[in-house]
Amino acid sequence: RLERAHSLSGGCSVLRGLLRGRMADAPVGFSPRGADGETALLFPQVNFSRSSTGCWAQRTRPEKQLMAVVAVLAAVLGAWPPAVCLSEACISVTSSILSSLDRTVNPCEDFFSYACGGWVKANPLPDGHSRWGTFNNLWEHNQAVMKHLLENTTANVSSEAERKAQRYYQACMNESKIEELRAAPLMELIAKLGGWNITGPWAGGDNFNATLREVTAHYRISPFFSVYVSADSKNSNSNVIQVDQSGLGLPSRDYYLNKTENEKVLTGYLNYMVQLGMFLGGTDEDSTRQQMQQILEFETALANITIPQEKHRDEEVIYHKMTAGELKDLAPAVDWMPFLSTVFYPVELNESEPVVVYAKEYLEQVSDLILATDKCLLNNYMIWNLVRKTSPFLDQRFQDAEEKFMEVMYGTKKTCLPRWKFCISDTDNNLGFALGAMFVKATFAEDSKQVAEEMIAEIKTAFEESLETLQWMDEETRRSAKEKADAIYNMIGYPKFILDPKELDKVFNDYDAVSDLYFENVMQFYNFSARVTADQLRKPPNRDQWSMTPPTVNAYYSPTKNEIVFPAGILQAPFYTRASPKSLNFGGIGVVVGHELTHAFDDQGREYDKDGNLRPWWKNSSVEAFKRQTACMVEQYSNYTINGEAVNGKHTLGENIADNGGLKAAYRAYQNWLKKNGEEETLPTLGLTNHQLFFVGFAKELVYLLFF
Repeated sequence: RLERAHSLSGGCSVLRGLLRGRMADAPVGFSPRGADGETALLFPQVNFSRSSTGCWAQRTRPEKQLMAVVAVLAAVLGAWPPAVCLSEACISVTSSILSSLDRTVNPCEDFFSYACGGWVKANPLPDGHSRWGTFNNLWEHNQAVMKHLLENTTANVSSEAERKAQRYYQACMNESKIEELRAAPLMELIAKLGGWNITGPWAGGDNFNATLREVTAHYRISPFFSVYVSADSKNSNSNVIQVDQSGLGLPSRDYYLNKTENEKVLTGYLNYMVQLGMFLGGTDEDSTRQQMQQILEFETALANITIPQEKHRDEEVIYHKMTAGELKDLAPAVDWMPFLSTVFYPVELNESEPVVVYAKEYLEQVSDLILATDKCLLNNYMIWNLVRKTSPFLDQRFQDAEEKFMEVMYGTKKTCLPRWKFCISDTDNNLGFALGAMFVKATFAEDSKQVAEEMIAEIKTAFEESLETLQWMDEETRRSAKEKADAIYNMIGYPKFILDPKELDKVFNDYDAVSDLYFENVMQFYNFSARVTADQLRKPPNRDQWSMTPPTVNAYYSPTKNEIVFPAGILQAPFYTRASPKSLNFGGIGVVVGHELTHAFDDQGREYDKDGNLRPWWKNSSVEAFKRQTACMVEQYSNYTINGEAVNGKHTLGENIADNGGLKAAYRAYQNWLKKNGEEETLPTLGLTNHQLFFVGFAKELVYLLFF
């Protein structure tokens, strides 16, 4: 969530006083000198009589009182500037900031270029990447750590789960075996499912529902809709089956609907589809292209009925609870009870099983589309979904084909991603908590938890203070909002179970990996994860079940658990360093904390109460005022463009609220810290106050992602 465009709303009005006007208001005795930011001390020329008692004695009482006040003010205004920090850590971070700045730019005219211009010049976009920033740099570091841990098989790992992660990685790195097998593992799987008309004889017949059950239950494919288990939004203490619209082959429905504008991408996608079809046994390219074109047209039909994300954000509106038996009336093309029983096997289900549907209109329309579509085309489309998902686990030809398509899609130059990086990411995706145990033991200082807890508490306090300033919010809603903020649960670093070898092994007990059959390892993991999902249906939601693995460089807020989660992967430099000035820590990880905290009150999070239940706990007057307040933000961001493409202010509203609210909460928290602890030392040579450093630190760690 955080790796999205971050912008300073109204930044110039805020920063004008901090980054330009502040120097004009500098205390007596402290004056800017020169464009290079160096400063000089000015000593007032004041003559003091060696014996002033006589003069003092002659003053009247009011004069004495006035002079005392003047003396105090002079002492404050004429105080020396904060001391300069010359520690190794401060010098290091100063060097980093200096290399990031472009001090030829006026920060109030272009704050991004001022704060990040030097970094942009020194760091051209790497080949093969459509964007690059601090998150990417830190992930590269974390990948290197994980590589060492996974390849060091002689190390004394403490659990069998960790050894399974090592074997999974070894199989991924066994390129000679993968190249030897070529496409055979997937071709065998397709044959097992009844064949694919594109590459050979299709079994034919009315096997649509049987194939749909198989690909969904055993291979995590969601060709028409997604089905999963999660906390019930209106009863957060209970898990429930949930059904929603599924994704498409391309990142957005707009690619399909704006054909003229996206002709290049659509042509590249079709060529990619044809290439994979030929790799898997297609003998006639013309026939393969014709059938792939039909699949693309079917995807376009799905895109037409897919609800746009900006209309899929109000969960109060899209939440529909019904029974499993009622699904057959909503979407009769699917045999729902056999489907659900297979997907959630061995859990026993009947028609009274509760189900939450988030895309009721879509399900009705997709059912009509399925009933109106040729059975061969439906099978071709389902198998294409399987091919697209599993082809990265085959030989290098498939990797090269995808890279070529990505080059068309994002304009990135073709690059050869080191195999180990792909394998690290895949191991983290699938066995990330076993790998996370190794990562945490190797890198995470336990006292980081305490430091993070303290900062979260400070930012929560600042956030609650800001609620007092919201004149548009009524008192009852304000009290409830404070209660919700107080109730937010903090999850820091990692879930506890991963450092208990017995508990970790229990989680992965039903999964095993061998060191020479990569494709089979992945397919076995898909089966294993399906059983884990089914097992959750009859259990209450568990806080120890994270949606991110410990090495992840990110964070998130869970509305049904009312918790904020900060993996170990992000709780390190440059977002947080114990020895760095507080200004930079508040501007770095502090803004991340504020961002996630604010998600509890964005356009979606605000619909959930302190217990994680979806209900209307805001008074109508405050709801309407909130909508008026956020309407201007929608308009503001809709006027921005990135690489010539307009931002959808409605679609990005939640992130934009969190970005702005997080920045404000973190800055208020830093100001509170200064009140309690006094001014901290400044960094040398920069000529910036600590308040200015806060915003420079924020920009350096987050904002430049907007431009790639």
